[in-house]
Amino acid sequence: MARVAVPENAMGNPFGYVLGQYARPLGAAGGAFANAVYQSSRLPLRVLEAARFRTAQINGCMVCQSMRAARHVDQFIGAGGGDVSQSIVARGGEAPDEAFYLAVEGWREATGFSERERLAIEHSERMAEDPHGFAQDEAYWTRLHAAFSDDEIVDLTLCIAAWMAMGRFTHVLELDTVCMDDMLAA
Repeated sequence: MARVAVPENAMGNPFGYVLGQYARPLGAAGGAFANAVYQSSRLPLRVLEAARFRTAQINGCMVCQSMRAARHVDQFIGAGGGDVSQSIVARGGEAPDEAFYLAVEGWREATGFSERERLAIEHSERMAEDPHGFAQDEAYWTRLHAAFSDDEIVDLTLCIAAWMAMGRFTHVLELDTVCMDDMLAA
């Protein structure tokens, strides 16, 4: 049950309803930030999905966990008025399969991730669970800088921040009671 009023006819996309009905200027800004992540990030799709999916697991957001970028991002961007031709999916790159998503939570033992994908997952975890500790972990930052440019580190960090904010917003207000396929169909 949503923690703010959502009429029955909007329960197919309670997230969209709430962003459009309450705190409209902030909702619009949040939606624009979410769209910007999927249109403006220059990181490879698998790197982004590794970080996004781990963030979704930590946040507990069911919509975010049901999302698959290759299947949903262009619809999401289009629904928000964005430019689908600029999406992370439209730029190409290998799309994750279901085995990829199933392995994210146990990434330390999994064998199917590149070093950059592993670091993206770790960056997501550490931002969400230990922001104070990892800020001082010089060995971690040395590994991160060996794999990513400064531009890519800022890109990745902003993407994770957007997913943390919007995923927690969605989960805390219990707007994540539908899967991404149903939400985009609404």
